[in-house]
Amino acid sequence: MRAVHFGAGNIGRGFIGSLLAASGYEVVFVDVNEQIVRLLKERGAYRVIVAGERREEQWVRGVSALNSQTEREHVMEAIAAADLVTTAVGPHILPAIAPVIAAGLERRFTVHQQPLHVIACENMIGGTEALKTHVFAHLSAAGQQLADEHVGFLNCAVDRIVPNQTSDDPLAVTVEPFFEWAIETRNVIGAVPPIQGAHFVADLGPYIERKLFTVNTGHALAAYLGYQKQYETVQEAMKDSDIRTSVEQALGESGAVLVKKHGWNEEEHRSYIETTIGRFTNPSLSDDIVRVARSPIRKLGPNDRLIAPAVQYYTLFDSVPSGLVKGIAALLRFDEPSDAEAAALQQTIEQHGIEGALRQYAGLEHDHPLVVAVKEEYAQMKQMDSR
Repeated sequence: MRAVHFGAGNIGRGFIGSLLAASGYEVVFVDVNEQIVRLLKERGAYRVIVAGERREEQWVRGVSALNSQTEREHVMEAIAAADLVTTAVGPHILPAIAPVIAAGLERRFTVHQQPLHVIACENMIGGTEALKTHVFAHLSAAGQQLADEHVGFLNCAVDRIVPNQTSDDPLAVTVEPFFEWAIETRNVIGAVPPIQGAHFVADLGPYIERKLFTVNTGHALAAYLGYQKQYETVQEAMKDSDIRTSVEQALGESGAVLVKKHGWNEEEHRSYIETTIGRFTNPSLSDDIVRVARSPIRKLGPNDRLIAPAVQYYTLFDSVPSGLVKGIAALLRFDEPSDAEAAALQQTIEQHGIEGALRQYAGLEHDHPLVVAVKEEYAQMKQMDSR
């Protein structure tokens, strides 16, 4: 079996590529980083260090690589011969890789029409559907028809923390022990692709929200509250009992939404929260707070990790979720000079106030109870700073 994987970064090598190799695939990485591509070609293997209570070293073997800019023809040939195509490039890069994927599919259809599955392993909702749209824009009418018949675009949800890397080996990558790869079976063509460690589900929605409202929500709270206290890493912040209590409170609120909305077992979800907290406190990892907190405008979106569970909590329980409110207020105070979104957010607050920022970025009207609560929390935080 052959898998073509776009993105030879830390997630690509340390998560997706390693699982595919363990599943028996010959993995062909496609990337623009010439050093990484060259080293993968030369060595055909790399190390994954699993940083748990004990550091475990795993070797991923039988891999190769292609440069998507200088070896386009070879990439097309690889797609034509592949059993699986995956990506871990970042949502904004999907349009850039779509043309060569489309060209590879067109070439594939001239040779055979064996089923192929495409899975975009991105930190976004509907990532594979988005990639499909970009790919179809570059296919001929005949290619689109054949792709509909023979290519299954499968949405998925991925979850694994890959911390800041400190290895002298450019190919070695450190990851946490926990991972989750949920793949939706709705668009499977023929047999489900064999992937060790992944689990296939009929409806991905609940899994996406569980991850977004737990892992992403908790990570954001730890980062924004930690930034206020000038901690450098999430792990340092989570040692602060006040921050940990706030994170636990917020995850209890978002958890209540998930249990009510999707019917998750309450005890099982509590265990999932505890596992998540354990991931944030893993002493073997070092999660830079500014990295986790960056792009606050995106994270303030109406469908993102803080506003969405807070609004749904208020709608379901007719009560303001004070833990989530604290996280939103802390986000609004994120003024990191190196982050362009943070600067734009602070300018909006200065010009239009908290109400204006929440209306513009979160879609909340001025009189929404969440806006009132966030404004009060924000004022209290500022008052604490002045003491």
